[in-house]
Amino acid sequence: MTGAPPRVLTIAGSDSGGGAGIQADLRTLFACGVHGCVALTAVTVQNSLGVTGVHEIPPDTVAAQVVAVAEDIGVQAAKTGMLASARIIEAVTPALDRVGIGRGRTPFVVDPVSASMHGDPLLADSALDALRGLFFPRATLVTPNLDEVRLITGIAVKDRADQRVAAEALHALGPEWVLVKGGHMWDDPECLDLLYDGREFTELPGPRYDTEHTHGSGDTLASSISAALARGASVPEAVRFGKDFIVRSVAAAYPLGAGTGPVSPFWRLAG
Repeated sequence: MTGAPPRVLTIAGSDSGGGAGIQADLRTLFACGVHGCVALTAVTVQNSLGVTGVHEIPPDTVAAQVVAVAEDIGVQAAKTGMLASARIIEAVTPALDRVGIGRGRTPFVVDPVSASMHGDPLLADSALDALRGLFFPRATLVTPNLDEVRLITGIAVKDRADQRVAAEALHALGPEWVLVKGGHMWDDPECLDLLYDGREFTELPGPRYDTEHTHGSGDTLASSISAALARGASVPEAVRFGKDFIVRSVAAAYPLGAGTGPVSPFWRLAG
């Protein structure tokens, strides 16, 4: 019998359509050879056309999941997805501290899911405040898209110069590293992601594919980065791994239902 693989805890909501949320996290972690554990924050009613309902898990139950998993199974990295409310963020924070997840300890990737793929807000202002004030200072890495950058910092990123300004503003909120994703910078011929540690900018260019099927792309990127961190990679190494993983997953995206299909890690199964 072999030993247990590295473990990653995802603190996120469920997607009944299977394209994003914990479903995307778990299949990405599996594709990366990592065991995924879950602290479920919300159950959503959604399909390829959008979200029509959300049921939040009680905050103390979310926090208890974090503690139960980390104290028994142990995790080498953790990530967040949809956090649903300020009450959940406030309940989870002491649980993270109790089990040693966060800056300078077990790597903690905060994917600040606060805007839909259409740019609509998914978190109330109070939850955004809690995200900025409680999770960002504990984060090893934050991975916002440009709509989330706008909601969190008030900066509307239009070009690469704005992207650098946004990275500096996000880093000032306390995370160790910032990855400003450029997929929504539609006038740029590349998908340029920008990594920043408070001193140095690292540009990570990638192709821009002509596809509408990008559901779950943020979850997939953050999960693949978390998997690499759990395996002992440095943040720059993990982000480069995640960038390659998401580029290949977008290339392998497929249609699903009548709306937007998901990016796919199934390419890892080929050959």
